[in-house]
Order: sequence, then structure tokens, then C-alpha cells
Amino acid sequence: MALSGIRVIDLTRILAGPFCTLLLADMGAEVIKVESAKGGDPIRRQGAIKDGLSWYFAQFNRNKKSILLDLYSDEGKADLALLLEDADVLVENYRPGVLAKMGFPPERLKQINPRLIHASVSGYGSSGPYVDRPSFDFIAQAMSGFMSVNGSPEGDPMRGAPPMSDLIAGLYCAFGVVTALQARERTGEGQMVETSLTNGLISMMAYLSAQYFATGKVPERTGNNHPIVAPYGLFPARDGMVAVAPSNDVFVHRFLGVLGLEHILEEDRFRTNADRMANRSALLEIVNEVTKTETVDHWIDVINAAGCPCGRVQNLEEVFNDPQVLSQEMVLEADQPGYGRVKMTGFPVKLSDTPAKLHRPAPKLGEHTEEVLGALKKR
Repeated sequence: MALSGIRVIDLTRILAGPFCTLLLADMGAEVIKVESAKGGDPIRRQGAIKDGLSWYFAQFNRNKKSILLDLYSDEGKADLALLLEDADVLVENYRPGVLAKMGFPPERLKQINPRLIHASVSGYGSSGPYVDRPSFDFIAQAMSGFMSVNGSPEGDPMRGAPPMSDLIAGLYCAFGVVTALQARERTGEGQMVETSLTNGLISMMAYLSAQYFATGKVPERTGNNHPIVAPYGLFPARDGMVAVAPSNDVFVHRFLGVLGLEHILEEDRFRTNADRMANRSALLEIVNEVTKTETVDHWIDVINAAGCPCGRVQNLEEVFNDPQVLSQEMVLEADQPGYGRVKMTGFPVKLSDTPAKLHRPAPKLGEHTEEVLGALKKR
């Protein structure tokens, strides 16, 4: 596997940090999840609990080992120092400065292991006026601007349903770790990797931030309408809604051609994208009158056949039974000892020669303490 031989000491909990270490573990890294005897990672007790097992925990902590350490005791700190001596990566999601207060400032980490890559996920980063504030996904969605552009024009700012900032920060952290591992091949030295919930989500504002920088105007909420392209969004069919994404003039011509409306592009009010944006309500009224005449299945077939991106709005039951999703193995089942088969999402990154694998179920709390610490103390 791609990261075989890489040892990761995981001091994280909840989601952003565990998502980072999940990505590393799926690619073959040995991830040792350090937990407290006082219940361990809180998500062991959150989400859908089935027969005593959190499937939320199982999904984000597969392929990892679990050990128990009291990091507020001298013995626990000594054991952590031993673990770090031959580790490649340390991942933690404490507030900045907490790890140093526990006795592991940057200079000590470097002394213990100069090749160690120290990865930190926080709410706002390790500097600035908010450095000591606690944070959570909902707060990051609000503070990053994400919430301000999400939702309908007439409604309140709206969060995204998935914990976007956690997942993005975790993804960036894993990317940073792999980048630092590659740099270490040249320098022989470890380094610090930082990501934060707020910074990660800010970086994903894409054309919205570009529009603001270029115009100085704060983007408004547009719901399912695209902020800079028209027509684009959800369109009513006879029996439901169809998602269509004509992202440039080529696709607009294809979409309107299928509807028998390509001629309206000769009108001044619809000739260019700027014209269509200025007259979007009138344009949508014309388009909707046509799309309402046929079924969702009809439009899915003919719009895709014309080469314009189009899809149905699916709930999760439909997603996880979709033939394309199943062919991509985006639904996995793990044998979880004592609990039977547990379903979870699959691997979104496909490597041809060293693919991700499901090689270990989520660990029981402290399951590998004796195995890991016993081996350390025999050295």
C-alpha cells in the first residue's frame, strides 16, 4: 500500500483530525489512536448506535489501532515520548499551545525525533486574535463566509448539512502530511503542518471570493441558482426536479437546443451570460414551462445525450443503491467483531498499483494497548 511503513500517532478526536488519520490509514499507514480510559473518542457514543456500536465511529476509525494513555500523568507522557521516538507523524487537534502545556513543545518534539512531522488541526490557526477561541464546524461555517452565501435569497444564512469545515480541514491535513513526508525524503527533517477549520473553508469559496476581490461586492445568496451563470440549477419536471449544469455557452446551447429553445439566445435579453443573469427570472419562466412537460427520466436521458451535465436529485437510499456508485465501490462492508457487518462509505481516491484497502475494523477502546506499548518497552 502507498503509505505502508509510515507510523502515525493520532491524538485527535471527533472528526477533523480522525478524518485526516482515516485517509492516511486507508492508504496503509499504521495509525495508533491514543484514547483516554474515560470513554475515549466522544463519537464512540454519538450518531446512530446499533447494538452498542456507533457506526459513525466505525466509519471514521476503520484501519486504526487504539491504545489507552493518560496524557496528564507522568507515565502516560513517558509512554507518548517513547511512541514518538520512532513515529513518522503526530496528528493532534488541541487548541494551539495545549500540547506544549502538556510537556511537548516544538523544541522537545524535535529533540525526541528530528524526523517527526507534527500535524495540527485547530479552529483558526496558531496565530491571530482568535487563537484561544474554541471552535466547531458550525462556527467555522459562519465565520468563513460559507454560511452567508448558502441558502435561498429570501431566507436566513444556512449551514451545509455535512460538517464541511471538519472534512476539508482533515483532507488538507492529510495532504499536508503527505507533502511533508515527501519533503523529508530530501531534507531528512520533519516539520510542522497546520490546517484549520476556518481557513480550509475560506479556501473553498472559489468563484465567490474571486467575484468579491474583483468587484468589491459581497455575494448574495442565490439558492439553487448559480451565482455567476444562467440558466443553471434545479428545473421542474412533470414528476420531480432535474439538476442541470450548463456552465458555459457551449452547454447552454446544448441544453436549450434539447428544449427547443435555442432560438431565444438570439434575443438581446438572453444573448450573453451577462444578459441572461440580468433577466434570469424571465429566462427561468420560459425554460420551466418546457421542462414541466416531461418526466425526470426523460430529461435525464435526453439532456445527458446532448452532452450537457444533468442528474436527478437523490436521497441517500437512492445514492447507495445507484449502479454507478456501486460499481465504484463507494459502499463497503466491514466485519466488526461482536457486531457483524457494518456498512460505510468507500474510498474516493483510486490508485492503480497501491490502492486503499479495508484491512482492519474500527478498534475497541484500548484494544491494542498491550500490543503497542509492550513492543515499545521491549526495545
